[in-house]
Amino acid sequence: MLKRYGQSLGQPLTIWFEGKPVQAVEGESVAAALLTAGIKYLYHSQVSAKPRTPYCWMGSCYECLLVIDGEQNQQSCVINVRDGMH
Repeated sequence: MLKRYGQSLGQPLTIWFEGKPVQAVEGESVAAALLTAGIKYLYHSQVSAKPRTPYCWMGSCYECLLVIDGEQNQQSCVINVRDGMH
């Protein structure tokens, strides 16, 4: 699980994951916010159904794909949180 260290420069905000509120900080990625909140896996592989989590953190491995605000296959490791996003 990820942890936030020290003082955060961004404002606190709330995003939603699977119908539940998640506390995040302005400026962090969706993947970082979810993992920091204790969510271990972001999705399951379509081929093997195994749980998947971000790997590269720069958008090249596609292990962090989510539906974000209704748009499928969004790379959550490179998209910053916005207040109220689902």
